[in-house]
Amino acid sequence: MTRRLFGALPDGSPVEEITLRAGAIEARIITWGAVLRDLVVRDRAGRPRQVVLGLNTIEDYLVHSRNFGAICGRVVNRIAGARMTIDGVSCTLTPNFRGRHTLHGGGSGFSRRVWSVAAADEASVTLDLHSPHGEEGFPGTVRARCVWRVEPPAVLRVALTATTDAPTAVNLAPHAYFNLDGAATIDAHLLEVAADFYTPADPDGIPTGEIRTVAGTPFDFRSGRRLGDMPRPEGGYDVNLVLRRAGAAPGLLPVATLRSADGALAMEVRTTEPGLQLYDAAGLDLPVIGVDGRRYGPRAGLAIEPQRFPDAVHHAHFPSVILRPGQTRRQETAFVFA
Repeated sequence: MTRRLFGALPDGSPVEEITLRAGAIEARIITWGAVLRDLVVRDRAGRPRQVVLGLNTIEDYLVHSRNFGAICGRVVNRIAGARMTIDGVSCTLTPNFRGRHTLHGGGSGFSRRVWSVAAADEASVTLDLHSPHGEEGFPGTVRARCVWRVEPPAVLRVALTATTDAPTAVNLAPHAYFNLDGAATIDAHLLEVAADFYTPADPDGIPTGEIRTVAGTPFDFRSGRRLGDMPRPEGGYDVNLVLRRAGAAPGLLPVATLRSADGALAMEVRTTEPGLQLYDAAGLDLPVIGVDGRRYGPRAGLAIEPQRFPDAVHHAHFPSVILRPGQTRRQETAFVFA
């Protein structure tokens, strides 16, 4: 494990980078946003591959990041109308998406805060964040913890927990963008997802409340297919899939597999969560160079975000995101490379 100063925020707050190593995997984490900045794994031929989108300076992250590799919260994804009601109390949140909705916890969500290092060793780092009552309009003081860990032969784990002193909403998720072969787009990657249903959404990405079958839609990845194959939704992929967990015991469950176009590397996703947001960044066009020496254009990476469903505070039949005193919200995801 190595630690170094990665940069500083405009107010002078330092941002550290921690490098973790185990087996054939190496991860670099920065304390701003608890971001997974770089991830290197070895393919079948033993060649190292950089497999996530990341940036080179804290200044680039502040200006250009699309939540690259970050931990998003308090509530990942969208809350319609930037409002919610808990126990009859109405809360007005920060509208940071299209001027009327809350996205990823608001303008200063967890992905844009500096987390503190609670512990670190060769293979793991533990990061803590204190979110005061009223931050971005959310009630209750929340204490969140993120543990990034690498394990041999080539596994990356992220464990997220949160507690509160008053009823609030919490839905944490990692937001890494994956590209397993360094191609300009992920169109030739093969994706398989164990999801029979999805949550339809309006043009703002707000769920209608329906849960529909993926059969006959662009969101049917049950048998595996290339991301660039038709049918493909207009504007690209940005959808919450309902994972097949019925009857499964609690804990990590294999839910998705992403394979590189050349077949030399595959990544299995295992998670405790009921939903998986797929986002192919169809509008991405960065003016700066990424950590792997490339400029990221449309569909340069696929964001795979294990989560509870978007806008769950307005849909009682969705898995609840309400967290109360005495409870601990837990989320764990493993990315297993082969």
